Amino acid sequence: MNTLTRRQSLGFLAAAAILPKQVFAAERVDLGTMQLVTLSDGNLTLPANLVFAPVADRDLLSVVAPLGIEDLTAPLTPPCNVTLIRDGARTILFDCGAGPAFQASAGRLLDALSAEGLSPDDVTDLVFTHAHPDHLWGVLDDFDEPMFLNATHWIGREERDYWTAPDTVDTIGADRTAFAVGAARRLSAIEGALETFEDGQEILPGIAAHLTQGHTPGHVSFEVANGGQTAMIIGDAIANDHIALARPDWPAGSDQDQEIGAQTRRRLVERLADEDIIAVGFHLSNGGVGRVERTADGFRFNPQV
Repeated sequence: MNTLTRRQSLGFLAAAAILPKQVFAAERVDLGTMQLVTLSDGNLTLPANLVFAPVADRDLLSVVAPLGIEDLTAPLTPPCNVTLIRDGARTILFDCGAGPAFQASAGRLLDALSAEGLSPDDVTDLVFTHAHPDHLWGVLDDFDEPMFLNATHWIGREERDYWTAPDTVDTIGADRTAFAVGAARRLSAIEGALETFEDGQEILPGIAAHLTQGHTPGHVSFEVANGGQTAMIIGDAIANDHIALARPDWPAGSDQDQEIGAQTRRRLVERLADEDIIAVGFHLSNGGVGRVERTADGFRFNPQV
């Protein structure tokens, strides 16, 4: 009798979990010879206070109500959009979702890949914006083994150094201790496949890294240029499409360094708007792909590419 390997068992379970009418690919954009697809990893469920607490003393409701948020105490359920780029022989993932160990509403990437006719073994490059659970923890499977066996894993040097430093777990703060422990363990597990890069480096043809600090100490966004078009994969540098855009200068509770995060966000939204760059956001709505446009007193996200 043949015995299923762990990876075969995992792939079988993931394929069996696909619901016939469920849609896992949220948005598609052609960039020259590249095709960019956002894949749903599900969503997070977050206390509103995590985002709104630093600006609770401001006229917050008047800003967010026109954007569909009328209860400032209701949990937030941001989508998780993992970006896939196909470019010839390369199949590139930007972040890999939450995996099975973070939140029950997330961790759906295997289903999304399967719906695209792909398995983890087809991924040639896995590129991380940062090492938070919903972006990194999917790098290990249900058996705590590396998921993307054939992929080169890429992470910014500053981000890698921060999460693997021995003192990070003691200095990050009690509410983020699990983040530090989880990141260090996963980065150690993939150490043999991990490559680091520097700010401004072209890590793959047509894909350049830009340090966008604040959300984490080494958070990176990626400029993708091909065929005369440009997209920016922004991770959590712009972590929502309500106050992060309407008031980019306001501090965000999800940023580890709120002051630097706001400065980074302002520079980024101005560039996206002024240069008409396609924005691809991990937690932006409608598949996370669109344009950033100026308004009378801030910016807004237009999901029309």
